[in-house]
Amino acid sequence: MSDSEITTIFINGEQRPMVAPQTVARLLEELELADKRVAVEVNQEIVPRSRYQAHQLHNADRVEIVRAIGGG
Repeated sequence: MSDSEITTIFINGEQRPMVAPQTVARLLEELELADKRVAVEVNQEIVPRSRYQAHQLHNADRVEIVRAIGGG
């Protein structure tokens, strides 16, 4: 029997199903953003890159992901 379940999170305001448990790092991999320069906020709290592997996402979490774009 599996310990995973389907829950719902919101990414940049859009509802999305998620297999729990899930970390910020795993979510970024699924979104093909793991190697990109991004800032991640969960429930209005910035998650430092050093915590992506450990930060667990939960049902109804609100995740904001912003890509850094260089320019001048």
